[in-house]
Amino acid sequence: MSNQSAARIFQDHRLLRARLAAVEAAPGVYLLKDAQGRVLYVGKASSLRQRLRAYFGSRSGMDGKTRELVEHVADFEVIRTDTPTEALILENELIKRYRPRFNILLRDDKTYPFIRITNEPFPRVIATRRVVQDGSRYFGPYPSAGAVHRTLDLLKRLFPYRACDIDITGRAARPCLYYHIGRCVGPCIGAVSETAYRRVIENVVLFLEGRAEAVVARLRQEMEEAAEQLEFERAARLRDELRAIEHVLQQQKIVTSSDESFDVLAVAQGAGGDACVQVGFVRQGKLLGSEHYLMAGARVDDTPGAILTSFVQQYYAQASSIPPELVLQSPVEDEAMLAEWLSQRRGGAVRLTVPAEGLRRELVEMIAKSAVQNLEQHRVRWLNDEQRTTLALEELAEALALDRLPRRIECFDVSQLHGTNVVASMVVFEHGKPKKSDYRKFQIKAVEGQDDFASLREAVLRRYRRALASEQTEAWHSLPDLLLIDGGKGQLSAARQALDELGLDVPIAALAKEREELFVPGRSEPIVLPRESQALFLVQRIRDEAHRFALTFHRTRRTRTVLHSVLDEIPGIGPRRRRELLRRFGSVEGIRRASIEELAAVPGISRALAERIKTELSGGSEP
Repeated sequence: MSNQSAARIFQDHRLLRARLAAVEAAPGVYLLKDAQGRVLYVGKASSLRQRLRAYFGSRSGMDGKTRELVEHVADFEVIRTDTPTEALILENELIKRYRPRFNILLRDDKTYPFIRITNEPFPRVIATRRVVQDGSRYFGPYPSAGAVHRTLDLLKRLFPYRACDIDITGRAARPCLYYHIGRCVGPCIGAVSETAYRRVIENVVLFLEGRAEAVVARLRQEMEEAAEQLEFERAARLRDELRAIEHVLQQQKIVTSSDESFDVLAVAQGAGGDACVQVGFVRQGKLLGSEHYLMAGARVDDTPGAILTSFVQQYYAQASSIPPELVLQSPVEDEAMLAEWLSQRRGGAVRLTVPAEGLRRELVEMIAKSAVQNLEQHRVRWLNDEQRTTLALEELAEALALDRLPRRIECFDVSQLHGTNVVASMVVFEHGKPKKSDYRKFQIKAVEGQDDFASLREAVLRRYRRALASEQTEAWHSLPDLLLIDGGKGQLSAARQALDELGLDVPIAALAKEREELFVPGRSEPIVLPRESQALFLVQRIRDEAHRFALTFHRTRRTRTVLHSVLDEIPGIGPRRRRELLRRFGSVEGIRRASIEELAAVPGISRALAERIKTELSGGSEP
């Protein structure tokens, strides 16, 4: 900031401090603005005068974020409310409206989707991003459209509600496929009454509320009643629904022996200030699942409590239901105010607890681990290609205990068919990208039969013997930071023997296909890279490229062998006539399908030779 700007801000702050005398010590919301009138921050306070004085007094106790905010403040505005709870509600509305840069915000919270159960005689269960006060029931918000559609897919498998959006008159000419496969009760053709259809929707609601046991009890009673009334087809359908729901319930984790319902909230923060809040949903003693939400505007010096405070305000302002307890990783700010507001929204008491030990603390730690994993996954998605490559090389160097980043990686693979046409490939990746000019092919010469270990040893020997030869080109002289072998312990040992024979000390590892494990010399147990790590993606890509290159070379060699064995054994066919035949018909199979007249039309092929070719090739098919 220039001296002139600093002087102006100082003068502005003197005027602002003078205006503070007119601010009442009452609850309300304040908006801090810059010189252009843009809202920088929206906050609430039980005493507006006391809270605003903290911004324009001494900066000695301020954190970095607040100091930066105050440097940009040129004006403020206050809005009085009757109660602190009203201030909290108004703060949420103003944050949504202005999305200030210094507030911690739910990322793209305006577009979070919900599941909507429509207010119709025969309700639909659909995804929506708009909450309309029309009597519909809403569940959410969900963090993404994918999360909503996964839930809808599960609901459709469990409950036979309608998936169409047509007007239901009960007089449709024919039902859709869902009816025929038992996924819809058929209100369109009048196969079910409005009352009976409502029972299906009530079960959907109970399931979404986490009360699946109540659904099971209702379905079991209906099934028994249907059986007593000899409605065996309906009883069988209810039995299938019941089994499907019980299967889902078996997969849900029981976390408490009581029927408690609460949400578990934990936050993960990245080195750059990005943050992710994970919410676990415990209903009737079972952990139904968890979702993660990214927070925008968080800074490195924001406390977990500050991030959780912002999340609780914004998330539960639009949540379709609020449990009687929130179990938190860290204490939130203005806890009493938040608890009162949540209780008003729920229509019953809501507790905010921060467990120090016991079951709830274990749940917090479990949810916190998920928050860290999800934040890391999103952090990787935000990286550009260069950053992602650097991350992969760093992860690989750390996993293999390398002295430096493996900027040049060479990878070997062997390809053969029953010991014939054995070849090896070497591909080169520099800075995470293929360097095709340095690729090499090796036709295995000294190995008889099917011996992958010996073939690999020969290829590695030949490659690095050339690296040591003074007359070779620069590409051959370059040594890798990591030698990667496609295979397991056997292939690793063969390549290691070749390096030892040459006296080379090159870091080496083998990637086994079955479990994607890395083996290194001197270590009996494999190194298992995390499934989502960039390092694993990189070594898999390099291994697959080596395999592709070796397989292509092997097929080329095999084709040449086949052509030699089939065409060159026909008397009168030399290299020139073979080339003419292949140019005209494309392959041996094409030559085999050609008529004698077509063969005789090829330059240099007489009718007698055409008849001989037809006779020789008619006895079999191309290998």
